[in-house]
Amino acid sequence: LNFSSLNKMQLLFFMLISIMFLAILIGNSLIVMITTIDPVLHTPMYYFLKNLALTEICYSLSLVHKMLAIFLVERKNNSFTACALQLNCIILFVTCEHFLLGAMAYDQQAAICHPLHYATMMNRDRCFKMAIGSWLSGVPVALGFTTWLFTLPFCGRNTVNHFFCDVSPVLKLVCADTALFELLIFIAIVIVMIPFSLTGISYLCITHAVLQISSAVGQRRAFSTCAAHLVVVTLFYSTTGIIHLQPKSSISSNMKKMVSLSYTVVTPMLDPIIYSLRNQEVKQSLRRCIDRCLLRKQMAFFSSIQVMDSL
Repeated sequence: LNFSSLNKMQLLFFMLISIMFLAILIGNSLIVMITTIDPVLHTPMYYFLKNLALTEICYSLSLVHKMLAIFLVERKNNSFTACALQLNCIILFVTCEHFLLGAMAYDQQAAICHPLHYATMMNRDRCFKMAIGSWLSGVPVALGFTTWLFTLPFCGRNTVNHFFCDVSPVLKLVCADTALFELLIFIAIVIVMIPFSLTGISYLCITHAVLQISSAVGQRRAFSTCAAHLVVVTLFYSTTGIIHLQPKSSISSNMKKMVSLSYTVVTPMLDPIIYSLRNQEVKQSLRRCIDRCLLRKQMAFFSSIQVMDSL
């Protein structure tokens, strides 16, 4: 892996990414914890949010720790197998996130456009199938692309000018004609973008339904429930689209590195903040969890004092 143009900034990047990595793990783990233990949050919206947080954790664990290690060591080597495995994880979890965001948009549409039928449309069995389908959707894409890409001939120094093994920098090392592979990438991206199309359609339906509400307060309340998801969708698709829609585009390598950092580190860090910042249910649930933990500690403390007094 090559960082020749950013050598002077490696320590700064290491510190910033380390802080963001901790924020990703803590923020998303809190989302998973409170949506699991608090019965109030046992709804389809928070079920998909929990799966999204799990995806962000797995994605970061498979990618960021290796990135941090590379920043520290002088010889920035990565084995052929490790590079293939890392790329496989990237494609797997990014594809999974695409479909989860689509499922969350459908859930928002069902809640706002069909409130009377919401419980039937988003029953537990359907939510489970949608979540499982999202997780499994990336498996054939990841395995197919990684296997094909790493069976192509590589030549030269095999230096990946990037923070990690992504499709675009690895593809530049291939000696053979990659036109067919790039066409397949484009077709796969079009297929993966189906959730994005569904998200767009869902928000058109939501907008139409909200505009039918006569009360301005009701309109604001309905739009506010979708605001967090809309911000996350915009961040995710705008950054991944720049990099992956044109794997051999003329964008400078440093710009690609910065954009890649935004969707591999920045977006997963911001997602828990965006979803909880204006969400009173999440805030109240977190307070309840903290109060419960403090109460348990106090009870354990007082019970230990009583035991000591009895002795």
